[in-house]
Amino acid sequence: MPSDATNPEPAGQDPIQPKSPATPTDSLEPERFALRTPDGLILRAELLTPPDPVGCVVLCHPHPLHGGNMFSSDINSLFHSLGEEGFACLRFNFRGVTGSDGCHEYGEGEKADVSGAVAHLAGLHPDLTLSLLGWSFGADVSLTVIDSAISQWFCVAPPLGVLDPAQMAAGNDPRPIHLVIPEHDQFCDPETAANRTSTWQNTTITTVPGADHFLNGKLSVINQFALRALTGPRRT
Repeated sequence: MPSDATNPEPAGQDPIQPKSPATPTDSLEPERFALRTPDGLILRAELLTPPDPVGCVVLCHPHPLHGGNMFSSDINSLFHSLGEEGFACLRFNFRGVTGSDGCHEYGEGEKADVSGAVAHLAGLHPDLTLSLLGWSFGADVSLTVIDSAISQWFCVAPPLGVLDPAQMAAGNDPRPIHLVIPEHDQFCDPETAANRTSTWQNTTITTVPGADHFLNGKLSVINQFALRALTGPRRT
């Protein structure tokens, strides 16, 4: 699969290219911390906490073997735009990615990475709703994770094939799943997504017109879709 990432890690942090352009939340300095997974690995992570947060979001990045990391332009855009809107946001590098323990496990071990991130953020803000957001590879892995703290899943360009869809337990869960599918996605177009999720309980598919899997030039559109979804349902 070609690269999902257009932005590697920022300069000064094991990097190669400079940091993404400044955003309105740059005055809120993300807190870097070591995130421990249930199976004992330590992952590189960042937390952005605005004053009086209105909700929580865990963000899962694109495919690690194709350049994906927590500083990829797609995740970076959502991390800052949602922070600007008042959400406490946690992003992390999957196992085997720069600064994180372990090695790539093709979506299997990465489930524990997501579970650890959800548990950490939910523990910090137990009274707030928590949305699990993933992009491409990160979307597929997020759909395998079930936790009582999760209010909903928001998945951008999920291939629905990194792991067997039968492992995507979220499909059998009554909580909302939002799938954002590019019209011309090379790996899973809207018709394919509809077929693969036809038995899922509470799933909405939104098509991004004219876009392919990499959603070039569509970050602002995705940010709007995410904000609309995340300000909807609340945990009961």
